[in-house]
Amino acid sequence: MTDHQTAPEHRAMVTSPSTAASEAGAQVLRDGGTAIEAVVATAAVLAVTYPHFCGIGGDAVWMVSDNTGKVQSFLGIGQAAEKGGDTITPGTPIPLRGPGSTLTTACTVDSWQHALDHSAKNWGGTKSLKDLITPAIALAEDGFAISPSQCFWLDFRKEEIANWPGFMDVFTPNARMPHVGETFHQQHLAQSLKRIAEYGARDFYEGDLADQIVKGLSAVGSPISKGDLAKTRTRTVDAVSLDYGDVTLFAPPAPTQGLATLMTMGVLRELGHKDWAEGTADHYHLVVEAIKRAFLKRDQIADPDFTSTDFTALLAHADLAADAKDISPTKALDWPHPFRHGDTVFLAAKDANGNCASVLQSTYFDWGSGVVAGDTGIVWQNRGAAFSTDPTHPNAFAPGKLPFYTLNPGMALKGGKPHLLYGTQGADGQPQTLAMLLTRLLDFGLSPTDALAKPRFLLGKTFSDTNDSLKLEVDAGDDVFDELAARGHILRAIEPQSALAGQAGIVRIDEDGFVEGAHDPRSDGKAIGV
Repeated sequence: MTDHQTAPEHRAMVTSPSTAASEAGAQVLRDGGTAIEAVVATAAVLAVTYPHFCGIGGDAVWMVSDNTGKVQSFLGIGQAAEKGGDTITPGTPIPLRGPGSTLTTACTVDSWQHALDHSAKNWGGTKSLKDLITPAIALAEDGFAISPSQCFWLDFRKEEIANWPGFMDVFTPNARMPHVGETFHQQHLAQSLKRIAEYGARDFYEGDLADQIVKGLSAVGSPISKGDLAKTRTRTVDAVSLDYGDVTLFAPPAPTQGLATLMTMGVLRELGHKDWAEGTADHYHLVVEAIKRAFLKRDQIADPDFTSTDFTALLAHADLAADAKDISPTKALDWPHPFRHGDTVFLAAKDANGNCASVLQSTYFDWGSGVVAGDTGIVWQNRGAAFSTDPTHPNAFAPGKLPFYTLNPGMALKGGKPHLLYGTQGADGQPQTLAMLLTRLLDFGLSPTDALAKPRFLLGKTFSDTNDSLKLEVDAGDDVFDELAARGHILRAIEPQSALAGQAGIVRIDEDGFVEGAHDPRSDGKAIGV
């Protein structure tokens, strides 16, 4: 058994990309807490120990299910600022970083309390937000060992961070890059979390903390007002679903790209898999080609409150079958297509009573907008950059609108009961990673640990490669590379266990309620069974 694996002898489990965060959630489960309570404790620690990928200045998307298989989604997504349109020019792209990208509010903190209210009302949860975020406050105040991941993304952005308001004072104290493993403090963030603990989640949106946030953001030119924060609320919505073999896959609805993941799996379902073998060129080719068909339709997805489009029609059987028929088994579709960047963290938990939560928490890009909101220690997300300034585009900016969202945590039911919890970091890579994991789990019977360890790919541009190539981990094998190249794929080899292939997590629940799970060997994380 490795640090990333637990044996199937437990009835409760938590998984995340940070061992400290997983430990916080596991302690909640040991104390008899619910899956939602464990996730909130885990998420709060991640907001401290993984500031490059998530934080309370960002958003969160939840999938939850009770032990009867009642699935719901919580969309903790901040809306566009009322005066955000004053800062953009039609036809000119919204800045990817800086104050000009801070056009949406942040809903993570509200989502924590929203989920806890659900837990208390429906699952018998008794733990308060204050109790659950106390471990995160201690880590922010007393310090924690800085992760390799945080150091990597600091170094990767070292040429940019000098231009990010307030950033270097917080994350490169004394103008020095920190080293892996050294103790790192977030004193200002600790004070912000203490205010939330003392006065509740809504202080972030309506209280003194909201005033501090708005003062800090306004000082650098962000249009977000206290009125915008006060309007920020998590929404409970119905999940979208797709039958795949003997399971039903669930994903969050528009404006998330959960539909893109389900479209991909729907095309693969229509292709059938009787001629596949795991890890072969056929396996990679068909998943890549299914992804392409889903991504060609993905730009239709937008805030359903601002359009009359029926997004669930994207899962119509006839359309999925037509896309499958369009795929050639021997020739790749040419692929010049816009790529969306972004980073996030996946975390999930199942409690001893069979209730489950699968969550993604994010500030969009690594380090979000790069803007720290005054003296709060809060890095604000750059989700405004996800909007289009073309007024005819489905995802065109509008006050109060939710942007298109890459976050799509997943859940699968089998026999009407929770069976799989899964998700990954990686923006456009999320549906790609999930399709490879799900085919390995469902079609080829791999364990969570083995499915996560196998080679993966990323189709499209990346931070360091502007070519629309198919980036494939080199340990896929020379034969696979040769066969894919012969089918017309433009390939680039990347190192085994590459960070480009995402950081995913899986929890699998058997029919007797026992769990096994793992977090990606590409991460610093761990799945902990209780």
